[in-house]
Amino acid sequence: MKRLVHSLLAVVVASVVLLVLLDQLNSSQGYLSGNTLTIYNWGDYIDEELITRFEKETGIKVIYETFDSNEAMMTKIVQGGTTYDIAVPSEYTIEKMREEDLLIPLDHSKLPNLKYIDERFMDLPFDPENKYSIPYFWGTVGIVYNPTLLEGMEITSWNDLWDPALKNQILLIDGAREVMGMGLNSLGYSLNDTNKDHLMEAKEKLDRLTPNVKAIVGDEIKMLMANEEAAIGLVWSGDAADIMSENENLDYVVPEEGSNLWFDNMVIPKTAKNIEAAHQFINFMLDPEVAAQNTEYVSYSTPNKEALKYMPQDMVTDERFYPSPELTEKLEVYENLGKKNLAYYNALFLEFKMHRK
Repeated sequence: MKRLVHSLLAVVVASVVLLVLLDQLNSSQGYLSGNTLTIYNWGDYIDEELITRFEKETGIKVIYETFDSNEAMMTKIVQGGTTYDIAVPSEYTIEKMREEDLLIPLDHSKLPNLKYIDERFMDLPFDPENKYSIPYFWGTVGIVYNPTLLEGMEITSWNDLWDPALKNQILLIDGAREVMGMGLNSLGYSLNDTNKDHLMEAKEKLDRLTPNVKAIVGDEIKMLMANEEAAIGLVWSGDAADIMSENENLDYVVPEEGSNLWFDNMVIPKTAKNIEAAHQFINFMLDPEVAAQNTEYVSYSTPNKEALKYMPQDMVTDERFYPSPELTEKLEVYENLGKKNLAYYNALFLEFKMHRK
């Protein structure tokens, strides 16, 4: 019996020693819960070298998770299963999160690098005075196309896509706002139109596009376009830049009727546990050299005006991705349509997809 007791004591002592050593090791590497930062971002939307650099400079351990839609991100935050310290939603979702009291106001005094953000991208309607969010990336929705497959056809307008010569040549991203927005813009209507007659008109016009649509896809659109599986794709500007880097035959245009001007911003969700570290990370990402490195990796447009000085000139002077003020005036930011209107958009988009079959 004494041997058994001694053996049990030895196990307990060894366990305690092991736990202490692990605690010290984790503490030295920034793994303790009080020194951990949990980030929720879109997939492949940050240069991982910057995460490593932040960890080394601050001693804060970063846990990085990804989502593939604003809706999925918001649902997970509402459910509260994981306490995210930073999330990166799009503009209309930020508006919804504000309305549902899901965000913590930012302390601008802890964000001295905020001065480097272009004033054009601050104080926008979805977050007046940037009380809850800080710009991360911005861009447009447009058309990536392959002139070599189009035999000289020029693409400048949404309406060009309805040309019968483009049968089975178009790929669409699987997004209700983007595809319905294309239909609305092609008719001269707003991307945020909630008039049901206008929306039905756009859906019926999209139905007539069906013979030209090869597929409605997700992230694989980049690979398919780069491999010349189709001549035209409806894409976000950053994806277009990625595709064009893989295939020099491709080009990108924002249609003359106008399109979407979108923003992804950094926010601190209401359930955040490490608000201090969240401010540290946001300020770190606002550093011009950090922002420049991240922009070159991700390929989307940076709102950081000082970062442009550290980036290749051919990148920052490319009006396809940094459009002129004249074109920018024709672009619209997605508004929060409300649950009822958004459900109607989604229903019409689903009908369009079913019509194709």
